[in-house]
Parts: sequence; structure tokens; C-alpha cells
Amino acid sequence: MNQYYKEKLMLGLHYQDFVVEELYKIGLPIISYSSKEFQFNIGENKAGIEIKNDQNFRKTGNFYIEISEKSNPKNKNFIPSGIYRTDNTWLYLIGDEKDIYIFAKNQLVAIHKNNIYREVEIPTSRGFLFPVNDVIRKNYAIKVINCEETE
Repeated sequence: MNQYYKEKLMLGLHYQDFVVEELYKIGLPIISYSSKEFQFNIGENKAGIEIKNDQNFRKTGNFYIEISEKSNPKNKNFIPSGIYRTDNTWLYLIGDEKDIYIFAKNQLVAIHKNNIYREVEIPTSRGFLFPVNDVIRKNYAIKVINCEETE
């Protein structure tokens, strides 16, 4: 596992724990799976909630919604991930330490299939850019949690 992937994984796990705490404050306890086996075969957690950390959305004005990934840039093929994982996920949470946006996974799949938003690729991931302004203006999010208000 390369250093970049390890760093991203550690940041993601830290954010996942942060979100678990924030959801608990509003009465939604989450039990996360820690083994790769359970995460791969069932999902990220028992509740079916995918948690994504996007530290760039405030700067870029877009959420990066992942559609496929590979663990190493040298791998030839991408595999379905994010909104296209075939696990128990039905909710997709994305955000940072200030705000968490909650979406229905099937809604994000439908939005992606409409080919409205630009797809992008980085060495280990493919996704589409989902403008935060559209999310707010069109009420795409089921809920937005302001983490500073839940303290």
C-alpha cells in the first residue's frame, strides 16, 4: 500500500469516527465495521451509510462523488465504488468538520446517469463534480447537519 493511499485512509477513518460522533449527538447511533471482510461483504456500517470526507468542497464549490476506484494507480482497471458499490448502502454522507450533507444513494446514481455533471479522474479514483450551489438551490440533500450547532 503506497504512502498516499495510507494517508487518505487514515484521514477517512478519522472523519468516519467524527461523523459517528456527530450522528450520535442527533440520536442516530452508527456501528461501523472495522474488518475489510465485513466492509466489503456488507458495507461500511450496519446502518448502510457511506461516509465520505471532502475537505476541498468549500474551496472548489463541488462535492466529489466517487463512482469507481483502484487501490494502486498502477492497477489497470477501476472497480465500482462510492455510489456504485453493491452493498447495504442507501445513504451517502459527505462533508467536512463543519457541515455534513446527507443524500439518498439512489438519487445520486440517478443524477450521475443523467450526465449533467462533469466526470473527473485522478490516479486512484473516478467521480463526478456535484456543485454545492445546485445541492442547496435544488434541495438535493435530505439533511444538512451543521456540526457547530450539535455541540
